[in-house]
Amino acid sequence: MTSIGPELLAESLSLIVYAVVAGVLTVGGALVEQASLQHLGAGEAMIALWLAALGGVMLYAGVYGLGYQKVLAEYI
Repeated sequence: MTSIGPELLAESLSLIVYAVVAGVLTVGGALVEQASLQHLGAGEAMIALWLAALGGVMLYAGVYGLGYQKVLAEYI
């Protein structure tokens, strides 16, 4: 039986944390974008624009910032 070194364990844990945070940001961003569309349909354009901007930032951070640059960069 081989033991896992502390460096490998720390790297694995950080990769798991990045993946979880990327998933939370991506799902949260999609939900905020959906809320934006609902507010737009209700005639609340200013709130819809703010939510659209917030959702876009969350999606960008989740998919590209963490998902692509941190998580997938380890495998490519």
